[in-house]
Amino acid sequence: QVQLVESGGGLVQPGGSLRLSCAHSGSIFNLYVMGWYRQTPGKQRELVATLKGGGSGEYVDAVKGRFTISRDNAKKTVSLQMNNLKPEDTGVYYCYGSESGVDYWGKGTLVTISS
Repeated sequence: QVQLVESGGGLVQPGGSLRLSCAHSGSIFNLYVMGWYRQTPGKQRELVATLKGGGSGEYVDAVKGRFTISRDNAKKTVSLQMNNLKPEDTGVYYCYGSESGVDYWGKGTLVTISS
């Protein structure tokens, strides 16, 4: 069993920054794929950023140049640094992990961008 727990959401003004973190625990030491999805109002859940193994982060076009995903395998965490936030970034952000064809999800953390 694998658990993913997000933290770091909150309210921030446009142009501000937030850092989301996700800690995973359970029977699998490291998940090959880890990333972040978000559910924004009126839209389907979308992939924001992902890391596969030791590769570079991959991002949806809307966040390229503003968001950075990173992971610390020793601490079993994945983080999402979000800069220059925009109102359209508002939503619930979910941590995601996958290993051997099995997907795992956190419960989500709310990010609100508003003045």
